[in-house]
Amino acid sequence: MRPEDIAFGPRAFDVPTGRAPIRVSWLGTAGFRIEHDGFTLLIDPYVTRASLLACARGPLTSDADAVRRFAPKADAIVTGHTHFDHVLDVPAIARHTGAKVFGSRSCVHLCRIEGLPEHQVMDVESRRGQPTKVEVGPFELRFIPSVHAAFMLGRIPMPGDISDCDQIPLRTGHYRCGAVFGVDIRVAGKRLYHLGSADLLDAYPERDVDLLMMCVAGWTTTARFCPRVMGAIRPGAILLSHWDNFFAPMDAGAKALPAMQMPRLVEGLTAVDPSVRIGTVPLLGSVEL
Repeated sequence: MRPEDIAFGPRAFDVPTGRAPIRVSWLGTAGFRIEHDGFTLLIDPYVTRASLLACARGPLTSDADAVRRFAPKADAIVTGHTHFDHVLDVPAIARHTGAKVFGSRSCVHLCRIEGLPEHQVMDVESRRGQPTKVEVGPFELRFIPSVHAAFMLGRIPMPGDISDCDQIPLRTGHYRCGAVFGVDIRVAGKRLYHLGSADLLDAYPERDVDLLMMCVAGWTTTARFCPRVMGAIRPGAILLSHWDNFFAPMDAGAKALPAMQMPRLVEGLTAVDPSVRIGTVPLLGSVEL
């Protein structure tokens, strides 16, 4: 099974008459652009796609040309955690667009050392064990406590917070994970959920999501991932993400990594609920709800 074999078409979902569509576009890796009623929300936008050699050699910098080309507009930016392939471009996109950034303390610290003003960033880490709720434009966002997949010999890669650095650019390993969130997005009577790493805390998400944007990378090392994610979220449809080679440039398109084992993943998810719709979109492709 290739990703294109299960691709959603742009009209895969019914859009109710009488309202503007909710357009969900994949930016590669775990990144998405969600547009509704003239408002643009970005989640984990990573468009620089530094090569493996660049990641190994030294400090990483955001590609200004890629930011202008692939993320020219944003009103709000959400980060689910702060590994480089989720957050490297966030400060540059926010500076270019004026968007407000919502993320963990690690994300806020990174944005500060990148020079973003205080009014442009918001720490959404929960202080009382309850998900933080934020309204931006037509969207209601809930930041659900979650966990990163432990796929590096049973360990979470680059754990800890971005807190002890005061200068940029940072090396790959300094983009520590920080707090991890699933993002519950409610807009125009629909619920979307962004799972940016292939694990979760079972007790937190509310069930019955219309569209789950689900990270594939790391799922094979997460115990009982398929029944747990299906039981906790109970999605009507799943849009697969973070299955692509993100060391290749955007212009090269999305190339699936064999280690993702997508046929086995689809089989495991549909074994729990045969009615769930599972698909992909091309890089920069979209669906409308």
